[in-house]
Amino acid sequence: MLESGLGQNKGKTIILPEIFDLDVSDKLKDDLLEHFEEGDVKIDASSVQRVATNSLLMLISAAKTAQKINVGFTILNPSEPMRGAINRLGLVENFASFTKE
Repeated sequence: MLESGLGQNKGKTIILPEIFDLDVSDKLKDDLLEHFEEGDVKIDASSVQRVATNSLLMLISAAKTAQKINVGFTILNPSEPMRGAINRLGLVENFASFTKE
């Protein structure tokens, strides 16, 4: 996972790797808790080629946490494989409010 600052916006962009599995989810969860203290978080999902179901559920949980603490949380440019997994699992409505193509 790569990170880049958003300058004066006080926040981070996290770039997901090609394989977004449980190992990545565990690290991302810890990183998100830290980054939420700094401000809005954006996740670039354009490189994801394979995603675990639990990883998608973790993103939904992260979005709910961000909403509770009034921090922005956005998934940017989800890849075709990621969008396909979201559709197959019936999670489109869950992702609709925090995903931007």
